[in-house]
Amino acid sequence: MNRGFYIIMAAQFFSALADNALLIAAIAMLRDMQAPQSHEPLLKLFFTVSYVLLAAFVGAFADSMPKWRVMFISNGIKVLGCAMMFFGFNPLAAYAVVGLGAAAYSPAKYGILTEYLPHRLLVVANGWIEGLTVAAIILGTGVGGALINPKVSSALLAFDFPLIDTGIDTVPEMSLAIVAVLYVLAALFNLYIPETGVDHKPLSNNPLYLFHDFYHCLRLLWRDRLGQISLAVTTLFWGAGATLQFIVLKWAEVALHLDLSKASLLQGVTAIGIAVGAVLAAKMISLRRSVRVIPLGIAMGLVVIGMNLVREVWIAVPLLILIGALAGFFVVPMNALLQHRGHILMGAGHSIAVQNFNENLSILVMTGLYAILVLANLSIYTVITCFGLFVAGMMFWVKRIHEANQRDRDDVSLLDDGCH
Repeated sequence: MNRGFYIIMAAQFFSALADNALLIAAIAMLRDMQAPQSHEPLLKLFFTVSYVLLAAFVGAFADSMPKWRVMFISNGIKVLGCAMMFFGFNPLAAYAVVGLGAAAYSPAKYGILTEYLPHRLLVVANGWIEGLTVAAIILGTGVGGALINPKVSSALLAFDFPLIDTGIDTVPEMSLAIVAVLYVLAALFNLYIPETGVDHKPLSNNPLYLFHDFYHCLRLLWRDRLGQISLAVTTLFWGAGATLQFIVLKWAEVALHLDLSKASLLQGVTAIGIAVGAVLAAKMISLRRSVRVIPLGIAMGLVVIGMNLVREVWIAVPLLILIGALAGFFVVPMNALLQHRGHILMGAGHSIAVQNFNENLSILVMTGLYAILVLANLSIYTVITCFGLFVAGMMFWVKRIHEANQRDRDDVSLLDDGCH
């Protein structure tokens, strides 16, 4: 990997770091406002709605100009969302603006990999990107938890810049200001991402054309025998992962008796496992063998149910690492395969936009269902059981579909379209 790839990684790290710190800060703000508990999973819903509603546009937008410029603009939108929360806007509405920036950022973030690197390095690159993103999740949730910790927040608020009155007097204001600085750092790295030399298609002014083009790409990827499998797996993974974030927070509170500051660290523990799984997948799984990891998704769903038996932190930590490792090992090869098929069929930006549409629609549905279960006052242990069985069952279904596809046509021939 050359210098340009490491700049891309640095930009992604700081942007993801800020995203995850902001989520913890936003949850803390909702709790300070004494908002209903069901509002917390709604943060993810408001964040991801832009991915779904703007899917027809963000892919074309990402392909209309150099990817570094798209990423720079997107981080600017995230800073605007932070500012809105800082100046008293409803956290849900402000987080939706941050989600708008994230929706525009994602096709560029992943699309630039297919433009910048040969396909033989995609699994390795995805392993590094996912591993670094997970490191950002670990640190981001840790930073978010630390910023709302009374000892840390009081020390930071007591610090004054010489001759400068920042006007920052509360814990939420201080947290949001630090998150905004992280987004600015990510934007600065965006400016140094090298050009890939790929021609860019001007953005159409006709929204009907963009909708038609997106619908065509959506059907194309779902009808592709390898594309549909990888898309189904990543769609389920991201919906499940977003829901698991909130399940872990509630489970830590009920089963382990931890407050939000400490419970947020358990999200980071899960992320450690994802990083381990991602790195192992990058070393052990080639693009051609990527579909062989599907059974690990079934195993992950079943292992999640084991959370119901845990009442001690020292047992919870290795269990969450195992869950994360299984998730990271199976999703990284699937993500690389999906990028490869999408790049061949329709171009990087359009492919990632289709991927984001499906994955974030899954997040909307699954976090929405979780919010309904919370409103229904179901036990967190019942929720965990339903969640684990659902993930295992869906992955088993995907496995059966792939086996049926193999009987109809040899999948190796599909990979030959661009793997040699």
